[in-house]
Amino acid sequence: MAAMPRQGHAVVSPSAHAQPLGLQPSRIHRWLFALPVDRQRKEQPLKRQRIIRVAADGSSNTAFAIEAPGSNDDVLECPDLKDKLKSRDSPFKPHDNFGGGFASDGDRVALQSMRFATPHSAGATCMTVGQLSTVQGNGNGALPKLADAADDQVCVPLPPWAVRAGARETIYHDPSTVNAAIVTCGGLCPGLNDVVQGLVRKLEDYGVPDGNILGIRYGYKGFYNRKQKPVVLNSKAVEGIQLQGGTILGTSRGGADIKEIVKRIDMWGIDMVFVVGGNGGNAGGAAIQAQCEKDGVICNIVGVPKSIDNDILVIDKCFGFDTAVEEAQTALLAAKVEASSADQGIGLVKLMGRSSGFIAMQASMASGVVDICLIPEVNFNLDGRHGLMAYIETLLANKGHCVICVAEGAAQEMLMSGDVQTDLSGNPILKDVGPWLKSEIKKRFKEADVKYIDPSYLIRSIPTTSNDRIYCKILAHNAVHAAFAGFTGVTVGLVNTHYVILPIPVVIQAPRRVDPQGKQWNRLRSSIGQPQFYKDPGTSGATSTTGAGV
Repeated sequence: MAAMPRQGHAVVSPSAHAQPLGLQPSRIHRWLFALPVDRQRKEQPLKRQRIIRVAADGSSNTAFAIEAPGSNDDVLECPDLKDKLKSRDSPFKPHDNFGGGFASDGDRVALQSMRFATPHSAGATCMTVGQLSTVQGNGNGALPKLADAADDQVCVPLPPWAVRAGARETIYHDPSTVNAAIVTCGGLCPGLNDVVQGLVRKLEDYGVPDGNILGIRYGYKGFYNRKQKPVVLNSKAVEGIQLQGGTILGTSRGGADIKEIVKRIDMWGIDMVFVVGGNGGNAGGAAIQAQCEKDGVICNIVGVPKSIDNDILVIDKCFGFDTAVEEAQTALLAAKVEASSADQGIGLVKLMGRSSGFIAMQASMASGVVDICLIPEVNFNLDGRHGLMAYIETLLANKGHCVICVAEGAAQEMLMSGDVQTDLSGNPILKDVGPWLKSEIKKRFKEADVKYIDPSYLIRSIPTTSNDRIYCKILAHNAVHAAFAGFTGVTVGLVNTHYVILPIPVVIQAPRRVDPQGKQWNRLRSSIGQPQFYKDPGTSGATSTTGAGV
């Protein structure tokens, strides 16, 4: 079968669809509501050009260049305020941005890093609508069903390209008159202080005067809470804060009055607001941007996506995730010592992961001591021939001990009954899976020595590792570049190892989740030999212990 071309879509009116999270952003890009049709223009493949460079002395060398995407290429468009602002040269132009040059609004980053030949290729469980229609040859005009790895797996149709992040040669604010505000929202995460410091220092690099950068206290409520006045941020105020956990600004969840926030933005003459938050924080940023447009308030709203669970759609990873995985191994190694030092020892560690099991999965893979990993995306049975307890019994018989890593959102379908309560951010209030699982194990293995470890708050409150610290700084710098470039209602992130600008509605539609049929989960199961703890409805006999294609 031939390799698939890039997907094609037709525009469907956004009014016919519910907006994500109940928001009404002013500009929802057409790619969020797309159906496949025949391409109206023939897709031109990238051309590889052979370039001959001739030196002054007559010698030559050869190089190859990829033709840049043209203005008509399908791109994930980002809203901006350029038509309402005055353009000017960047203050970095005299030194060519410290010798590194500038990015252009025409620069593109490929959102699709791979072409799958069929829906059965490893990792192709979330192929886009256009890709599936090409492979499956849907000839009746009906919308093909998206391949999914779980009942609630989200597949977002995206165009081939995103706008590249970075400093622009032309900016749309006079740095000497800019007033900026920074707010941190949601739960704690390693790297919050790093991002705040990076934002402040890059704003000052542009020439924003001392006294013009405000830190909003304790989340969105700090805009209008008379008891918590904003603080002035400058290089001196943020000196050394990257060495501290938490956030010097404080944080809170949910309950923001968007109209009151926009009223303060207008009253204080704020030109830029930088929101450091997760799905809820970025959703608030999108709502603020929409309200600003409705009220005629000119202010650039730019997000920096934060999630210790690594559950933000599209981007490669969230800041703080690497630090969390590294610190989580301390608890897993301790559980291994405890379990292996006892007769019939069982070490049980609960890690963060409300709806996504990335920390549990990656920490289990990295530590090399975990025998069983339980995540929200994969259901399991406690009892029965293929159940969890039967496998624990096998491990104790063969090894004399075992180590179990469970994400906090695992097994909720067994624990919850009746109406589910939510927190201020709208997240379901989870039942505590750790003590429950320990109790269930003790019921069945009365002679076992079960040690339970919950390091959650120890993990999220620590300073970042070196890689995360660098990542936070780059994200902060690109957020400032995006605001000065005139973009609004956007967030910045790493996609396919390149930094991009993304419209906020794209990343907040749902949490990103581990694909149970994907490569990462497959690698972990293959590495530790973990079977499925349930019997597939269409199979007979035992399920496979390992997957293929690691």
